[in-house]
Amino acid sequence: MSSKPIFYEDAICVRQLSKCYQLYQQPIDRLKQFLWRGRRQYFRELWALRDINFAVMPGEVVGIVGRNGSGKSTLLQLVCGTLTPTSGEAQVNGRVAALLELGAGFNPEFTGRENVMMGATVMGLEQSRIAARMEEIIDFSGVREFIDQPVKTYSSGMFVRLAFSVAINVDPDILVIDEALSVGDGAFARKSFNRIMQMRDAGKTILFCSHSLFQVESLCTRAIWINQGKIMLDGEAAQVVAAYQGYLDKSGLDSPADLEIASSSMLTEQTVEPVHGSAHIKIITITVDGEDNQHAVIMSEQSSIVVCITFTSDPNLPCPTIAITLHAMDNRMLTSAATWEDQFPLQRAPDGSGHVCLRLDQLPLLKGEYLVNVYLLCERGLHLYDSAESVATLCVQQMGRLQGYFSIPHQWENGKC
Repeated sequence: MSSKPIFYEDAICVRQLSKCYQLYQQPIDRLKQFLWRGRRQYFRELWALRDINFAVMPGEVVGIVGRNGSGKSTLLQLVCGTLTPTSGEAQVNGRVAALLELGAGFNPEFTGRENVMMGATVMGLEQSRIAARMEEIIDFSGVREFIDQPVKTYSSGMFVRLAFSVAINVDPDILVIDEALSVGDGAFARKSFNRIMQMRDAGKTILFCSHSLFQVESLCTRAIWINQGKIMLDGEAAQVVAAYQGYLDKSGLDSPADLEIASSSMLTEQTVEPVHGSAHIKIITITVDGEDNQHAVIMSEQSSIVVCITFTSDPNLPCPTIAITLHAMDNRMLTSAATWEDQFPLQRAPDGSGHVCLRLDQLPLLKGEYLVNVYLLCERGLHLYDSAESVATLCVQQMGRLQGYFSIPHQWENGKC
């Protein structure tokens, strides 16, 4: 009798995993392929994954990064069992909750309550445990008023919130997340994000796929970079993120957004009503050498810039944080500043409003054009409340002929070193 393989002790073990799709040029080619029974080939092969090998230990938080079409989503679906591999295997030990296509298994004719029962059963929860958690699932979703109505009458937001609530409340051993840490907006986004963080802190195994390199590096202890269906690098999260970002820069592609955001321009005051469970940017002003200027012309190593942000927030939540980034015109991030990194506590009024400024004296940017982005995040600098991209264009001029993005402090010396 053979002993149990060591790799089965891992939470997730992927061994020689491959997935090939058959692409037909026209529908009739499928019939031809069936009739010829493999003696001729009427399709071309697309290998989404090729010989993938890795293991995830219980309690690990692993990020998956890569360009669109690299095979990330295919890998997650194979791990969750919603796709069948062409070869190899993905061994999973424990109950899996997958935040992939939320609500994909819901029956629109069934009520919300019936879909909760069905969805939790599919995820492996016993009927008695489903009944015990039913009220918690309903309360978390926030759709109690409509829980006994067919889900076909739900709005898209209600539908996703109920599906998320089911997935997150079945007490999974392994959580698989594709592209988003939270769903919905406002209070529910904050609540769902906090629940995922609680699962991470409780030692749950998490496989997290995202274009947000900032979140991958912040949340994950390890990352895997996939390109064209193969693993390029598997290691410490900061190392993998840096290597992947360098690849994007070298290839001349637009780098993925460092935070998954919606763009907006907020140099003038916006009509923003306080939202329960959230926060918003209200006003952003840019001054150069004391003068308001949205499209600033500045002198390298001479001009001073002040970025001021006014925000509003739910006063019952912890005070939010601010991040400001500088980008080249090709969207490459050059540098950033964040209140949580500098341990600078924001101050706000009892109604949740606040104001903060970032001052950059004698900005060392060299000649060229640069963009300013502003982000409003939770107290930990992870969950994004609001953002404003390209709120200002900095047109930098210089006296000399130095090349690059920055002038760094330096000193020349004669003689021996």
